[in-house]
Amino acid sequence: MAISEEQVRHVATLARLGLRDEQVAELQVELNDILVQIDRIQALDLTGVEPTTHAAAITNVTRPDVVRPCLPRSEALRNAPEQQDGAFLIPKFGG
Repeated sequence: MAISEEQVRHVATLARLGLRDEQVAELQVELNDILVQIDRIQALDLTGVEPTTHAAAITNVTRPDVVRPCLPRSEALRNAPEQQDGAFLIPKFGG
């Protein structure tokens, strides 16, 4: 399947991109090259290959989620420039 110049211009319009003629021609070549690569991948026999989200195995490096005592409200508000009813008071913004 090849992408036409008209299709490139249509997608550019949808993406609100203003492309010069040479950019359209360049993108047409690049997108067609991508489609060739996709066709090659789709032709592979991937029976028994587990789906992956990353090329290399990764592990989560965050700490375990452990319940622990929270900061007392008075301590959290201690350095607040302004507070009201036990909460931070911030200036109004917007309309």
